[in-house]
Amino acid sequence: MIETDILYAYVKKEDWLKKVAKTLMLKIVKGEFGTVYASREALHEMYYVAKEEGVSIDEYISRVAALTAIKNLVFLDTTYEIDLLALTLMKQYGLESIFDAYYAATALNQVPDHSIISTDTVFDRIPGIRRIDPRSVR
Repeated sequence: MIETDILYAYVKKEDWLKKVAKTLMLKIVKGEFGTVYASREALHEMYYVAKEEGVSIDEYISRVAALTAIKNLVFLDTTYEIDLLALTLMKQYGLESIFDAYYAATALNQVPDHSIISTDTVFDRIPGIRRIDPRSVR
């Protein structure tokens, strides 16, 4: 599963993770990882971040269209089981971001290998999740 930091870096003009994001997306398109998952909640998080950065709705729509068109990248829907697990993970592991909680719950509930490609170390404290730093993917 790929987390928002990489997805957002990929669609932005400039980002500290832009080069890494482009490399990862190329590998995804080529099928080097098989099917890669993302939570549909990532699109919601990106909306709020884009809005804070002054991105127009037209530009945001273009970004979402670009992401959802990537071959081998599948956005997973939220279910009530994911909702409940996300809230439980927030309580149990002190997660402050509902989005991080959704990503963790999705990885545990819907991603076969329970891995998340992310720079966010919050996922390291949740048993069962394997976080992969995108900068280490070659």
